[in-house]
Amino acid sequence: MATTEKLDVLPGVGPATEEKLREAGFDSYAALAVASPGELSNTADVGESAASDIVRAARDEADVGGFETGSTVLERRGDIGKLGWGVPEVADLLGGGVETQSITEVYGEFGAGKSQVTHQLAVNVQLPEAYGGLAGSALFVDSEDTFRPERIDDMVRGLEDDAKQAAMDLHEVESEDDLIESVLDKIHVAKAFNSNHQMLLAEKANEVVKENAESEWPIRLVCVDSLTAHFRAEYVGRGKLAERQQKLNKHIHDLVQLGSLHNLAVLVTNQVQSNPDAYFGDPTKPIGGNILGHASTFRIYLRKSKGTKRIVRLVDAPNLADGEAVMRVEGEGLKPE
Repeated sequence: MATTEKLDVLPGVGPATEEKLREAGFDSYAALAVASPGELSNTADVGESAASDIVRAARDEADVGGFETGSTVLERRGDIGKLGWGVPEVADLLGGGVETQSITEVYGEFGAGKSQVTHQLAVNVQLPEAYGGLAGSALFVDSEDTFRPERIDDMVRGLEDDAKQAAMDLHEVESEDDLIESVLDKIHVAKAFNSNHQMLLAEKANEVVKENAESEWPIRLVCVDSLTAHFRAEYVGRGKLAERQQKLNKHIHDLVQLGSLHNLAVLVTNQVQSNPDAYFGDPTKPIGGNILGHASTFRIYLRKSKGTKRIVRLVDAPNLADGEAVMRVEGEGLKPE
């Protein structure tokens, strides 16, 4: 859709400006409509006044920015997909699974199972919808060197027999080994070496999503593991807090746009810190402050329990009640209690 739209019909957009806009990633009316004039001016070298006119005209062309009835919103939400964890209790807790067009944040201490969730979802997204998948491929931004293809191998082998057969049919393969190879081929992994590189990869992800949009396996999931590790390590002390939060806000904004514009699920993991002021209850709290808290549509807290058991607590969601579920992190993946 996006690459066929003629941007030069917008006021003040000639061939040279159109080329600049496309190079900056603004290659559709929708992408321009949700941009701010300041963002457009900075990234595409367009004057502030001209940028305002372009954004306003793009909103008219894309038919966004106006009011609509609740019934229309409900009808549009029918396009939202739900990506399952493979654990019925967690599916019930999340109203079916991780939603597309939203950011889902999973936080917890070291060893709680955050990376296990990202690996499992990278497998599950490639299942048919009847088995909790989205029949699509995945992008994996790896900032802590956590991605392990061997773990994907384990989780594919650990699928229930009926789900595995359905996946083999969808992938058009005849053996388990061929299925594992096909699943790995559909997980696009990039290692982020620092916070600036991580932000660049989020912008690059937009290009990869567009390139695969019309393919048999469009990108339906973006995982960032972890979202905050580089920012936390590079911006130390209160003097750097404002700068860190500003950059983190920009990064999150890019991920929000990615999920909304392309109807894909965005799942980010987050580290925690201890709150010394907490005299009662659990003293751990997620990194990122209010910026990440407000940006995340769903916040999930993973907590260790006995053995392989993990407590999955839904902390915040716009349409779901808080609650908890129990799952197990086994060699074959995430399993019911």
